[in-house]
Amino acid sequence: MILDGTLPSSVQAAARLLARGELLGLPTETVYGLAADADNDAAVARIFAAKGRPANHPLIVHVADSTAITHYAKEVPLFAQQLIDAFWPGPLTLILPRLPAAARASTGGQDSVGLRCPAHPVAHAVLAACQRLDPPVWGVAAPSANHFGKVSPTTAQHVADAFGDELLVLDGGACAVGIESTIIDCTRGVPVLLRPGAISRADVQRACGLRPLSKEELPTHTPRASGTLLAHYAPTARVRLMDARQLQAGLDVLGADAAHLAVYARAPLRSASSRIILRRMPDDAAAAAQQLFAALRGFDDAGARLIWIETPPDTPDWEGVRDRLQRAAAAG
Repeated sequence: MILDGTLPSSVQAAARLLARGELLGLPTETVYGLAADADNDAAVARIFAAKGRPANHPLIVHVADSTAITHYAKEVPLFAQQLIDAFWPGPLTLILPRLPAAARASTGGQDSVGLRCPAHPVAHAVLAACQRLDPPVWGVAAPSANHFGKVSPTTAQHVADAFGDELLVLDGGACAVGIESTIIDCTRGVPVLLRPGAISRADVQRACGLRPLSKEELPTHTPRASGTLLAHYAPTARVRLMDARQLQAGLDVLGADAAHLAVYARAPLRSASSRIILRRMPDDAAAAAQQLFAALRGFDDAGARLIWIETPPDTPDWEGVRDRLQRAAAAG
């Protein structure tokens, strides 16, 4: 069932649902999440079961504000606090050392926890209402509200299509960012980028004065984190990345017989077939990120069996989109 997430009655109903150990479809500025009380192991187990997600693959805990950090994290390094001050609320997840009794199931058995304070007004209202409960719900585990490995949802209807009418979903409109949060590991003395997103490496360095390392530069003891598997974010159709010249050459070879094919590109392309889908990808990286998952879902819905996508530019602003597309293509 979809409810208007801007209504106070919907927010209160959602908070009570989470307190009872039930699941909720929750909008954030990145993607819609499948939410549960992060400290309720049975509720968190329901997330894993509903998604078909491995139980050792950790979930991000969403909090209303930085005051909830002390419920989950043993310490906050100075550079992590600088990132919190700069980007919370917003699309940034920080991996911090976990307090032993906190969010055990949500963290997949690790001694670290991923924390994020979302900027979406509906998510913030629900999280704040949860903190006012007696006893309070300090944080909500909320991975993307889709089946494991598939395309993330960016509208309430996407969530309802995946899980049916029995799941309560708060409608907060289309997600403004459209891809999952940037994840920075803060457990090893320096910032380490585990997953790119809307907040870039340069943004992180400007905020804390430290250049974020890659996983490859500091591979020892890298914690597991959401959305970092090689194959992920995949539509049913197979995804192939090509440059504009390869795309046009492929269309020319297929000619008028091409069918069940979708092409998503920034370059203007032509085809002799009326049975393929040609869709223009935005030239702006932020706009492309906002539209990406909805476009992939649309190609599936239109019956495409193969999706050809122009490889994003190798520039910092496109890193998040490039990461998601590479993982989607790996799933094929």
